[in-house]
Amino acid sequence: MLPPATTQLLLCLSPGWDAPSGHLQCFERRAGDAWQPVGAEIPVALGRSGMAWGRGLHPTAGGLEKREGDGRAPAGVFAITALFGYAEASALPAPPRLPYHRARPDLKCVDDPASTHYNRIVDGSARPRDWASCEDMLRQDRRYELGAVVAHNCTPPEPGAGSCIFLHVWESPVTPTAGCTAMALEPMRDIALWLDGARAPLLVQLPQAEFAHRRAEWRLPRR
Repeated sequence: MLPPATTQLLLCLSPGWDAPSGHLQCFERRAGDAWQPVGAEIPVALGRSGMAWGRGLHPTAGGLEKREGDGRAPAGVFAITALFGYAEASALPAPPRLPYHRARPDLKCVDDPASTHYNRIVDGSARPRDWASCEDMLRQDRRYELGAVVAHNCTPPEPGAGSCIFLHVWESPVTPTAGCTAMALEPMRDIALWLDGARAPLLVQLPQAEFAHRRAEWRLPRR
């Protein structure tokens, strides 16, 4: 099921649907070859309520579906489309190989389902604001110091199906998120600099039992 063009994969597994934490492993391959692990397994924080099926590249799976504000990270297969962070791109240890959004006070991710900009990162100074709520991409903490955009509910966004899903820096190892996948700063930096848009990177995020059930059909790596 994974596109042949995808040669970078982030596989995030949790113990079960309601688990607020899990582990992430990076993989890569040459076209047609088997997946090979890259680096060590990374502990991650997930949504405070666990996971629910998101809207991505996977077929409709049935079961609990992600909704705005449910505190669940999206399960399924998702493109990783961009990076963001507090620093200038030129200040990163290596040039980013995905589009990079430098966070600034007017950079927002809109989480209001009634907005025409729902589930999009926008420059709030450059357009009329038709939203009642949004995520500040320049925060007062380190959680968005560096991160990646997960293309959940994007083509087109379905109002209320969940928004502003990222890989980002965690608050602490035991603090869950509102629906993102978070980790320590060092592995987040390693992943951000490893990701390459030319390799069509994907995030596959599943509870362990769903991974075991779908691994062969979706041609996922062995664990």
